[in-house]
Amino acid sequence: MEWILALALGYLLGSVPFGLIITRLAGAGDLRSIGSGNIGATNVLRTGRKGLAATTLLFDLLKGLAGVLIVAQLWPEWVGLGAIGAFLGHCFPVWLGFKGGKGVATTAGVAFGLAWPVGLAYAVTWLGLVFTVRISSVAGMSAAVIAPVVALALGDHHSAMVLAVIAAIVLFQHRENIARLRAGTEPKVGGKKS
Repeated sequence: MEWILALALGYLLGSVPFGLIITRLAGAGDLRSIGSGNIGATNVLRTGRKGLAATTLLFDLLKGLAGVLIVAQLWPEWVGLGAIGAFLGHCFPVWLGFKGGKGVATTAGVAFGLAWPVGLAYAVTWLGLVFTVRISSVAGMSAAVIAPVVALALGDHHSAMVLAVIAAIVLFQHRENIARLRAGTEPKVGGKKS
């Protein structure tokens, strides 16, 4: 029973659509009708309001972190399910017909919660590529793939397994971005969406 509770609690925390809530409260309209229609920080950035995007990123990261830390206190042996639940809640929130974000910021929170050095590696990879390559999807996918590798290198096999599952779903969530990357049409951060 505890594993179900851990998964459910993580999911409920992750399913709070902060991007949608923040943009509506700020009068920026329905985020689902802008850009890609996703509820994550990258799409919030398409409103032209960097502060809202940064706030969304922070809150999406924090809900991933909360999903790990709260479950770790209540049912430590099921912390991995709390992590996966938070990630799935963000990507497939029941409140929005299971249409959420791609989980990059929430995965950052999960990584920090599972092991801070892994979270740090995730953040450095993600931010480093955003500022150099300037393609959000490349940065997010690369960070997601790096996280389980770093966890494995540190000997944290449990976190590596959890993060590998999440990385596989992150890549699946970015399948349209991958197609655009192959076609050379993926937009850059700060550029116009083609």
